[in-house]
Amino acid sequence: MELLIGDVFRNGARAVPDRLAVAVGGNGLTFGQIEARSNQVARALLVCGVGHGSRVVSWATTSLDVVPVFAAAAKLGAVFAPANPLLGPAEATAMIALARPTLIAADGPRLEQATAIGGELGVPAIGIDADAMLARAADEQPDGALPSPAGLGERDAHVLFFTSGSTGRPKGVILSHRVNMLRTHPGSQLEPRGALISPYPLFHMGAWTLALQQWQARDAVVFSGSDAGAIREAISRHRATRINAIPGVWRRILEHADAPLETLRFADTGTSATPPELLNAIAAAAPNANVRVFYGATESGNVASLGHEDIARKPGSCGTPSSYAEVRVDEAGELWVRSVVLFDGYFDDDEATDEALVDGWYRTGELVDIDDEGYLTVIGRARDVIRTGGETVSPSEVEEVLRQDPSVADVAVVGVPDATWGEVVCAVVVTRPGHETPDLERLRAHCTGRLAGFKQPRRLEVADAIPRTAGNGNVQRRLLVERIASAPG
Repeated sequence: MELLIGDVFRNGARAVPDRLAVAVGGNGLTFGQIEARSNQVARALLVCGVGHGSRVVSWATTSLDVVPVFAAAAKLGAVFAPANPLLGPAEATAMIALARPTLIAADGPRLEQATAIGGELGVPAIGIDADAMLARAADEQPDGALPSPAGLGERDAHVLFFTSGSTGRPKGVILSHRVNMLRTHPGSQLEPRGALISPYPLFHMGAWTLALQQWQARDAVVFSGSDAGAIREAISRHRATRINAIPGVWRRILEHADAPLETLRFADTGTSATPPELLNAIAAAAPNANVRVFYGATESGNVASLGHEDIARKPGSCGTPSSYAEVRVDEAGELWVRSVVLFDGYFDDDEATDEALVDGWYRTGELVDIDDEGYLTVIGRARDVIRTGGETVSPSEVEEVLRQDPSVADVAVVGVPDATWGEVVCAVVVTRPGHETPDLERLRAHCTGRLAGFKQPRRLEVADAIPRTAGNGNVQRRLLVERIASAPG
Protein backbone atom coordinates (compact mmCIF):
# COMPACT_ATOMS: atom_id res chain seq x y z
CA MET A 1 0.00 0.00 0.00
CA GLU A 2 1.31 3.45 -0.91
CA LEU A 3 1.35 6.25 1.68
CA LEU A 4 -0.63 9.01 -0.06
CA ILE A 5 -1.80 12.26 1.51
CA GLY A 6 -5.06 12.24 -0.46
CA ASP A 7 -6.10 9.16 1.53
CA VAL A 8 -5.96 11.17 4.77
CA PHE A 9 -8.91 13.21 3.51
CA ARG A 10 -10.79 10.28 1.98
CA ASN A 11 -10.48 8.18 5.12
CA GLY A 12 -11.32 11.03 7.46
CA ALA A 13 -14.50 11.78 5.51
CA ARG A 14 -15.56 8.13 5.63
CA ALA A 15 -14.94 7.81 9.37
CA VAL A 16 -16.06 11.16 10.80
CA PRO A 17 -17.76 13.18 8.01
CA ASP A 18 -19.49 15.61 10.40
CA ARG A 19 -16.53 16.28 12.69
CA LEU A 20 -14.83 19.68 12.50
CA ALA A 21 -11.51 19.42 10.65
CA VAL A 22 -10.39 23.03 10.26
CA ALA A 23 -11.44 26.46 11.47
CA VAL A 24 -10.44 30.03 10.66
CA GLY A 25 -12.11 32.69 12.76
CA GLY A 26 -15.75 31.77 13.25
CA ASN A 27 -15.96 29.53 10.18
CA GLY A 28 -14.98 25.93 9.66
CA LEU A 29 -15.09 22.85 7.46
CA THR A 30 -15.88 19.28 8.47
CA PHE A 31 -13.99 16.29 7.14
CA GLY A 32 -16.90 15.57 4.83
CA GLN A 33 -16.94 19.13 3.49
CA ILE A 34 -13.19 19.11 2.78
CA GLU A 35 -13.61 15.84 0.88
CA ALA A 36 -16.49 17.15 -1.24
CA ARG A 37 -14.92 20.56 -1.92
CA SER A 38 -11.51 19.17 -2.69
CA ASN A 39 -13.04 16.83 -5.29
CA GLN A 40 -14.71 19.84 -6.92
CA VAL A 41 -11.51 21.87 -6.76
CA ALA A 42 -9.55 18.98 -8.24
CA ARG A 43 -11.86 19.00 -11.25
CA ALA A 44 -11.35 22.75 -11.59
CA LEU A 45 -7.60 22.17 -11.56
CA LEU A 46 -7.95 19.48 -14.22
CA VAL A 47 -9.77 21.99 -16.43
CA CYS A 48 -6.76 24.32 -16.01
CA GLY A 49 -4.35 21.61 -17.16
CA VAL A 50 -3.13 20.52 -13.73
CA GLY A 51 -2.31 16.83 -13.39
CA HIS A 52 0.12 14.35 -11.89
CA GLY A 53 3.47 16.08 -11.43
CA SER A 54 2.17 19.60 -12.08
CA ARG A 55 2.95 22.36 -9.61
CA VAL A 56 0.23 24.63 -8.26
CA VAL A 57 1.37 27.84 -6.57
CA SER A 58 -0.99 29.03 -3.85
CA TRP A 59 -0.57 32.76 -3.19
CA ALA A 60 -2.99 33.78 -0.48
CA THR A 61 -3.39 34.80 3.12
CA THR A 62 -4.78 32.36 5.65
CA SER A 63 -8.32 31.31 4.74
CA LEU A 64 -10.47 28.19 4.51
CA ASP A 65 -10.30 28.41 0.70
CA VAL A 66 -6.68 27.24 0.72
CA VAL A 67 -7.42 23.90 2.42
CA PRO A 68 -9.45 22.26 -0.41
CA VAL A 69 -6.72 23.32 -2.87
CA PHE A 70 -4.11 21.61 -0.68
CA ALA A 71 -6.21 18.44 -0.56
CA ALA A 72 -7.11 18.56 -4.25
CA ALA A 73 -3.49 18.85 -5.35
CA ALA A 74 -2.61 15.80 -3.23
CA LYS A 75 -5.41 13.78 -4.81
CA LEU A 76 -4.29 14.67 -8.33
CA GLY A 77 -0.63 13.98 -7.62
CA ALA A 78 0.10 17.67 -8.22
CA VAL A 79 2.61 19.53 -6.08
CA PHE A 80 1.28 22.22 -3.72
CA ALA A 81 3.64 25.22 -3.56
CA PRO A 82 2.49 28.00 -1.20
CA ALA A 83 4.09 31.44 -1.67
CA ASN A 84 4.39 34.16 0.96
CA PRO A 85 1.59 36.75 0.45
CA LEU A 86 3.80 39.47 2.00
CA LEU A 87 6.34 39.39 -0.83
CA GLY A 88 6.75 42.38 -3.10
CA PRO A 89 6.28 42.11 -6.88
CA ALA A 90 9.90 41.33 -7.79
CA GLU A 91 10.35 38.80 -4.98
CA ALA A 92 7.04 37.09 -5.75
CA THR A 93 7.85 36.82 -9.44
CA ALA A 94 11.23 35.23 -8.73
CA MET A 95 9.80 32.79 -6.21
CA ILE A 96 6.83 31.73 -8.34
CA ALA A 97 9.04 31.36 -11.40
CA LEU A 98 11.31 29.04 -9.44
CA ALA A 99 8.47 26.52 -9.11
CA ARG A 100 7.78 26.44 -12.87
CA PRO A 101 4.06 26.19 -12.10
CA THR A 102 1.21 25.01 -14.27
CA LEU A 103 -1.19 27.29 -12.39
CA ILE A 104 -1.21 30.16 -9.87
CA ALA A 105 -4.17 30.20 -7.46
CA ALA A 106 -4.40 33.58 -5.74
CA ASP A 107 -6.76 35.34 -3.37
CA GLY A 108 -8.52 38.60 -4.25
CA PRO A 109 -5.83 41.10 -3.18
CA ARG A 110 -3.17 39.23 -5.18
CA LEU A 111 -5.16 38.00 -8.18
CA GLU A 112 -4.41 40.94 -10.47
CA GLN A 113 -0.70 40.74 -9.73
CA ALA A 114 -0.76 36.94 -10.04
CA THR A 115 -2.37 37.32 -13.46
CA ALA A 116 0.43 39.65 -14.51
CA ILE A 117 3.08 37.26 -13.21
CA GLY A 118 1.31 34.36 -14.90
CA GLY A 119 1.28 36.29 -18.16
CA GLU A 120 5.01 36.85 -17.86
CA LEU A 121 5.59 33.15 -17.14
CA GLY A 122 3.03 31.87 -19.63
CA VAL A 123 0.73 30.20 -17.07
CA PRO A 124 -2.87 30.96 -16.02
CA ALA A 125 -3.87 32.51 -12.69
CA ILE A 126 -7.28 31.91 -11.11
CA GLY A 127 -9.05 32.92 -7.91
CA ILE A 128 -8.52 30.55 -5.02
CA ASP A 129 -11.95 31.21 -3.51
CA ALA A 130 -14.63 28.54 -3.63
CA ASP A 131 -16.86 30.38 -6.12
CA ALA A 132 -14.06 30.81 -8.65
CA MET A 133 -13.07 27.16 -8.35
CA LEU A 134 -16.64 25.88 -8.67
CA ALA A 135 -17.21 28.04 -11.73
CA ARG A 136 -14.20 26.42 -13.38
CA ALA A 137 -15.45 22.94 -12.54
CA ALA A 138 -19.10 23.46 -13.50
CA ASP A 139 -20.39 21.05 -16.15
CA GLU A 140 -16.85 19.97 -16.99
CA GLN A 141 -16.50 16.85 -14.87
CA PRO A 142 -18.92 14.48 -13.07
CA ASP A 143 -19.47 14.67 -9.33
CA GLY A 144 -18.40 11.97 -6.87
CA ALA A 145 -15.22 10.40 -5.63
CA LEU A 146 -11.92 11.19 -7.29
CA PRO A 147 -9.43 8.29 -7.35
CA SER A 148 -5.68 8.85 -7.30
CA PRO A 149 -3.87 8.74 -10.65
CA ALA A 150 -2.69 5.24 -11.49
CA GLY A 151 0.98 6.25 -11.54
CA LEU A 152 1.01 8.21 -8.26
CA GLY A 153 3.45 6.80 -5.71
CA GLU A 154 4.39 7.68 -2.15
CA ARG A 155 7.83 8.93 -3.17
CA ASP A 156 6.35 11.45 -5.62
CA ALA A 157 6.56 15.11 -4.58
CA HIS A 158 3.66 16.31 -2.47
CA VAL A 159 4.64 19.87 -1.47
CA LEU A 160 7.28 22.44 -2.36
CA PHE A 161 8.08 24.96 0.37
CA PHE A 162 10.08 28.06 -0.51
CA THR A 163 13.01 28.97 1.70
CA SER A 164 15.89 31.43 1.46
CA GLY A 165 19.42 30.09 1.35
CA SER A 166 22.67 31.73 2.40
CA THR A 167 23.00 33.30 -1.06
CA GLY A 168 19.60 34.97 -0.83
CA ARG A 169 18.29 33.02 -3.82
CA PRO A 170 15.07 31.18 -2.87
CA LYS A 171 15.10 27.40 -2.90
CA GLY A 172 12.20 24.98 -3.15
CA VAL A 173 12.22 22.27 -0.49
CA ILE A 174 10.57 19.10 -1.84
CA LEU A 175 8.68 16.79 0.53
CA SER A 176 7.19 13.56 -0.78
CA HIS A 177 3.87 11.98 0.21
CA ARG A 178 5.80 9.39 2.20
CA VAL A 179 7.85 11.96 4.11
CA ASN A 180 4.81 14.04 5.03
CA MET A 181 2.84 10.95 6.05
CA LEU A 182 5.65 9.76 8.33
CA ARG A 183 6.21 13.22 9.79
CA THR A 184 2.56 13.50 10.80
CA HIS A 185 1.10 10.04 11.46
CA PRO A 186 -0.96 9.64 14.65
CA GLY A 187 1.34 9.17 17.61
CA SER A 188 4.36 10.67 15.85
CA GLN A 189 4.38 13.47 18.43
CA LEU A 190 2.31 11.65 21.11
CA GLU A 191 -0.40 14.28 20.84
CA PRO A 192 -3.62 14.40 22.85
CA ARG A 193 -7.10 14.46 21.41
CA GLY A 194 -8.70 17.86 20.95
CA ALA A 195 -8.33 21.00 18.87
CA LEU A 196 -4.86 22.35 18.04
CA ILE A 197 -4.14 26.06 17.59
CA SER A 198 -1.71 26.89 14.77
CA PRO A 199 -0.63 30.55 14.42
CA TYR A 200 1.60 29.71 11.43
CA PRO A 201 0.74 31.27 8.04
CA LEU A 202 -0.29 28.87 5.28
CA PHE A 203 2.90 29.37 3.24
CA HIS A 204 4.84 27.89 6.17
CA MET A 205 5.71 24.22 6.55
CA GLY A 206 4.70 24.31 10.21
CA ALA A 207 1.08 25.10 9.38
CA TRP A 208 0.62 22.05 7.17
CA THR A 209 2.66 19.67 9.35
CA LEU A 210 0.51 20.52 12.37
CA ALA A 211 -2.66 20.29 10.29
CA LEU A 212 -1.77 16.87 8.91
CA GLN A 213 -1.01 15.63 12.43
CA GLN A 214 -4.52 16.63 13.44
CA TRP A 215 -6.18 15.30 10.31
CA GLN A 216 -4.47 11.94 10.62
CA ALA A 217 -5.74 11.81 14.22
CA ARG A 218 -9.18 12.99 12.91
CA ASP A 219 -9.16 16.11 15.04
CA ALA A 220 -9.41 19.82 14.29
CA VAL A 221 -6.72 22.37 13.52
CA VAL A 222 -7.52 26.05 14.08
CA PHE A 223 -5.53 28.50 11.95
CA SER A 224 -5.60 31.46 14.32
CA GLY A 225 -3.13 33.95 12.88
CA SER A 226 -0.55 35.48 15.20
CA ASP A 227 -2.71 38.11 16.97
CA ALA A 228 -2.65 37.35 20.69
CA GLY A 229 -6.30 38.21 21.25
CA ALA A 230 -7.41 35.99 18.36
CA ILE A 231 -5.27 33.12 19.68
CA ARG A 232 -6.72 33.35 23.18
CA GLU A 233 -10.24 33.57 21.74
CA ALA A 234 -9.60 30.48 19.59
CA ILE A 235 -8.28 28.52 22.57
CA SER A 236 -11.41 29.40 24.55
CA ARG A 237 -13.89 28.83 21.71
CA HIS A 238 -12.53 25.41 20.76
CA ARG A 239 -11.35 24.38 24.24
CA ALA A 240 -8.05 23.66 22.57
CA THR A 241 -5.71 21.13 24.12
CA ARG A 242 -2.56 22.13 22.25
CA ILE A 243 -0.86 25.13 20.70
CA ASN A 244 2.45 25.36 18.88
CA ALA A 245 3.92 28.85 18.47
CA ILE A 246 7.31 30.46 18.03
CA PRO A 247 8.75 32.37 21.02
CA GLY A 248 7.80 35.78 19.59
CA VAL A 249 4.14 34.79 19.36
CA TRP A 250 4.21 33.24 22.83
CA ARG A 251 5.44 36.54 24.27
CA ARG A 252 2.48 38.36 22.74
CA ILE A 253 0.09 35.74 24.14
CA LEU A 254 1.58 36.15 27.61
CA GLU A 255 1.45 39.95 27.42
CA HIS A 256 -2.25 39.86 26.48
CA ALA A 257 -3.94 40.05 29.88
CA ASP A 258 -6.48 37.26 30.21
CA ALA A 259 -7.40 34.18 32.21
CA PRO A 260 -5.09 31.15 32.53
CA LEU A 261 -5.03 28.83 29.53
CA GLU A 262 -6.50 25.95 31.49
CA THR A 263 -7.68 23.73 28.60
CA LEU A 264 -4.17 23.34 27.19
CA ARG A 265 -2.47 20.03 27.79
CA PHE A 266 0.55 20.72 25.58
CA ALA A 267 2.20 24.13 25.04
CA ASP A 268 4.88 23.81 22.37
CA THR A 269 7.49 26.21 21.09
CA GLY A 270 10.76 26.22 19.19
CA THR A 271 12.19 27.31 15.81
CA SER A 272 14.26 30.10 17.32
CA ALA A 273 16.05 30.60 20.64
CA THR A 274 13.76 29.91 23.62
CA PRO A 275 14.96 31.51 26.87
CA PRO A 276 14.28 29.54 30.09
CA GLU A 277 12.40 32.48 31.58
CA LEU A 278 9.94 32.38 28.67
CA LEU A 279 9.37 28.65 29.16
CA ASN A 280 8.68 29.27 32.85
CA ALA A 281 6.19 31.99 31.98
CA ILE A 282 4.40 29.67 29.52
CA ALA A 283 4.17 27.00 32.23
CA ALA A 284 2.63 29.53 34.63
CA ALA A 285 0.09 30.72 32.04
CA ALA A 286 -0.90 27.16 31.05
CA PRO A 287 -0.93 25.41 34.44
CA ASN A 288 -2.25 22.08 33.12
CA ALA A 289 0.08 21.84 30.13
CA ASN A 290 3.31 20.08 29.41
CA VAL A 291 5.69 22.68 27.96
CA ARG A 292 7.95 21.37 25.20
CA VAL A 293 10.64 22.73 22.89
CA PHE A 294 10.98 21.34 19.35
CA TYR A 295 14.00 21.83 17.12
CA GLY A 296 14.00 21.13 13.39
CA ALA A 297 13.73 22.63 9.93
CA THR A 298 11.68 22.36 6.76
CA GLU A 299 14.39 20.14 5.30
CA SER A 300 14.75 17.84 8.30
CA GLY A 301 11.43 17.72 10.08
CA ASN A 302 11.69 17.31 13.83
CA VAL A 303 15.29 16.69 14.92
CA ALA A 304 15.14 17.01 18.70
CA SER A 305 12.77 17.90 21.52
CA LEU A 306 13.05 18.98 25.14
CA GLY A 307 10.40 17.65 27.49
CA HIS A 308 8.65 19.49 30.28
CA GLU A 309 10.60 17.60 32.93
CA ASP A 310 13.96 18.77 31.52
CA ILE A 311 13.31 22.49 31.10
CA ALA A 312 14.78 23.48 34.47
CA ARG A 313 17.50 20.83 34.35
CA LYS A 314 18.74 21.65 30.82
CA PRO A 315 18.34 25.43 30.33
CA GLY A 316 18.97 26.53 26.75
CA SER A 317 18.95 23.01 25.34
CA CYS A 318 16.70 21.82 22.50
CA GLY A 319 16.64 18.29 23.89
CA THR A 320 17.50 14.82 22.68
CA PRO A 321 17.18 13.50 19.11
CA SER A 322 13.70 12.44 18.00
CA SER A 323 12.75 8.80 17.46
CA TYR A 324 13.55 9.00 13.74
CA ALA A 325 16.73 11.06 13.93
CA GLU A 326 20.34 9.96 13.99
CA VAL A 327 22.74 12.85 14.62
CA ARG A 328 26.46 13.46 14.47
CA VAL A 329 28.74 16.48 14.75
CA ASP A 330 31.57 17.01 12.25
CA GLU A 331 35.04 18.33 12.99
CA ALA A 332 33.85 21.94 12.57
CA GLY A 333 31.05 21.47 15.10
CA GLU A 334 28.21 21.39 12.55
CA LEU A 335 25.23 19.16 13.27
CA TRP A 336 24.36 16.53 10.65
CA VAL A 337 21.14 14.51 10.81
CA ARG A 338 19.91 11.36 9.08
CA SER A 339 16.33 10.06 9.19
CA VAL A 340 13.46 8.68 7.11
CA VAL A 341 11.71 12.07 7.12
CA LEU A 342 14.40 14.19 5.47
CA PHE A 343 13.39 16.31 2.51
CA ASP A 344 13.78 14.94 -1.01
CA GLY A 345 16.09 17.69 -2.28
CA TYR A 346 15.79 21.23 -3.63
CA PHE A 347 13.67 21.62 -6.73
CA ASP A 348 15.74 22.10 -9.89
CA ASP A 349 18.88 22.76 -7.82
CA ASP A 350 21.23 19.78 -7.84
CA GLU A 351 24.15 21.86 -6.61
CA ALA A 352 22.31 23.01 -3.47
CA THR A 353 20.96 19.50 -2.91
CA ASP A 354 24.42 17.94 -3.15
CA GLU A 355 25.78 20.51 -0.70
CA ALA A 356 23.00 19.91 1.85
CA LEU A 357 22.59 16.12 1.50
CA VAL A 358 25.80 14.11 1.77
CA ASP A 359 25.59 10.29 1.76
CA GLY A 360 22.10 10.43 3.24
CA TRP A 361 23.00 13.02 5.90
CA TYR A 362 21.49 16.53 6.03
CA ARG A 363 23.92 19.27 6.99
CA THR A 364 21.85 21.54 9.23
CA GLY A 365 24.23 24.51 9.15
CA GLU A 366 23.93 24.75 12.96
CA LEU A 367 26.87 24.55 15.35
CA VAL A 368 25.97 22.49 18.40
CA ASP A 369 27.24 21.11 21.66
CA ILE A 370 26.10 17.64 22.78
CA ASP A 371 26.46 16.94 26.49
CA ASP A 372 27.26 13.62 28.13
CA GLU A 373 23.55 12.74 28.29
CA GLY A 374 23.00 13.37 24.58
CA TYR A 375 21.19 16.73 24.89
CA LEU A 376 21.76 19.18 22.04
CA THR A 377 22.39 22.90 22.46
CA VAL A 378 22.65 25.15 19.40
CA ILE A 379 25.54 27.58 19.88
CA GLY A 380 25.84 29.23 16.47
CA ARG A 381 25.46 28.91 12.74
CA ALA A 382 27.91 27.48 10.24
CA ARG A 383 26.47 29.54 7.38
CA ASP A 384 25.38 33.15 7.42
CA VAL A 385 21.60 33.28 7.72
CA ILE A 386 19.36 35.08 10.20
CA ARG A 387 16.37 33.37 11.83
CA THR A 388 13.82 35.98 12.83
CA GLY A 389 10.32 35.09 13.96
CA GLY A 390 10.61 31.67 12.35
CA GLU A 391 11.65 33.09 8.95
CA THR A 392 15.06 32.77 7.30
CA VAL A 393 16.79 35.92 6.02
CA SER A 394 19.96 36.05 3.96
CA PRO A 395 22.25 38.92 5.10
CA SER A 396 23.73 39.25 1.61
CA GLU A 397 20.30 39.81 0.07
CA VAL A 398 19.54 42.66 2.50
CA GLU A 399 23.03 44.13 2.07
CA GLU A 400 22.62 44.25 -1.70
CA VAL A 401 19.49 46.38 -1.35
CA LEU A 402 20.95 48.67 1.32
CA ARG A 403 24.06 49.37 -0.77
CA GLN A 404 21.80 51.03 -3.33
CA ASP A 405 21.04 53.82 -0.84
CA PRO A 406 23.26 56.80 -1.79
CA SER A 407 24.21 57.52 1.84
CA VAL A 408 25.63 54.02 2.45
CA ALA A 409 29.35 53.54 1.79
CA ASP A 410 29.53 50.06 3.32
CA VAL A 411 27.13 47.82 5.17
CA ALA A 412 26.93 44.50 6.97
CA VAL A 413 23.74 42.81 8.11
CA VAL A 414 23.73 40.55 11.18
CA GLY A 415 21.22 38.82 13.40
CA VAL A 416 21.13 40.27 16.90
CA PRO A 417 19.60 38.06 19.64
CA ASP A 418 16.14 39.21 20.63
CA ALA A 419 13.77 37.83 23.25
CA THR A 420 10.69 38.26 21.05
CA TRP A 421 11.92 37.33 17.57
CA GLY A 422 14.85 35.04 18.33
CA GLU A 423 16.99 37.38 16.23
CA VAL A 424 16.31 40.75 14.64
CA VAL A 425 17.82 41.95 11.38
CA CYS A 426 20.39 44.62 12.23
CA ALA A 427 22.10 46.80 9.62
CA VAL A 428 25.58 48.09 10.48
CA VAL A 429 26.20 51.05 8.20
CA VAL A 430 29.23 53.12 7.26
CA THR A 431 28.07 56.54 6.06
CA ARG A 432 29.31 57.82 2.70
CA PRO A 433 31.38 61.03 3.06
CA GLY A 434 29.34 64.15 2.37
CA HIS A 435 26.03 62.45 3.18
CA GLU A 436 23.83 62.61 6.25
CA THR A 437 23.82 59.46 8.37
CA PRO A 438 20.63 57.54 7.53
CA ASP A 439 18.10 56.61 10.22
CA LEU A 440 16.27 53.31 10.52
CA GLU A 441 12.95 54.65 9.23
CA ARG A 442 14.58 55.94 6.05
CA LEU A 443 16.44 52.69 5.40
CA ARG A 444 13.24 50.68 5.86
CA ALA A 445 11.46 53.03 3.45
CA HIS A 446 14.28 52.41 0.96
CA CYS A 447 13.70 48.64 1.33
CA THR A 448 9.93 48.83 0.86
CA GLY A 449 8.98 47.26 -2.44
CA ARG A 450 12.39 45.62 -2.68
CA LEU A 451 12.29 43.36 0.38
CA ALA A 452 9.49 41.73 2.36
CA GLY A 453 8.85 43.34 5.74
CA PHE A 454 10.43 40.51 7.75
CA LYS A 455 13.70 40.98 5.79
CA GLN A 456 13.97 44.72 6.48
CA PRO A 457 16.25 45.98 9.28
CA ARG A 458 14.63 46.37 12.69
CA ARG A 459 17.79 47.81 14.18
CA LEU A 460 20.48 50.18 12.90
CA GLU A 461 24.05 50.62 14.10
CA VAL A 462 26.51 53.15 12.65
CA ALA A 463 30.20 52.24 12.44
CA ASP A 464 33.40 53.81 11.17
CA ALA A 465 34.31 50.58 9.35
CA ILE A 466 33.03 47.04 8.85
CA PRO A 467 35.40 44.42 10.31
CA ARG A 468 36.50 41.99 7.59
CA THR A 469 38.99 39.14 7.33
CA ALA A 470 42.39 40.09 5.93
CA GLY A 471 42.60 37.26 3.42
CA ASN A 472 39.30 37.38 1.52
CA GLY A 473 37.44 40.36 2.93
CA ASN A 474 34.57 38.38 4.46
CA VAL A 475 32.50 40.24 7.05
CA GLN A 476 33.33 39.17 10.58
CA ARG A 477 29.69 38.91 11.60
CA ARG A 478 30.22 37.25 14.96
CA LEU A 479 32.61 40.00 15.98
CA LEU A 480 29.98 42.57 15.00
CA VAL A 481 27.30 40.82 17.06
CA GLU A 482 29.64 40.63 20.06
CA ARG A 483 30.38 44.34 19.77
CA ILE A 484 26.71 45.26 19.51
CA ALA A 485 25.79 43.06 22.48
CA SER A 486 28.55 44.49 24.69
CA ALA A 487 27.96 48.16 23.77
CA PRO A 488 26.70 50.32 26.68
CA GLY A 489 23.04 51.25 26.73
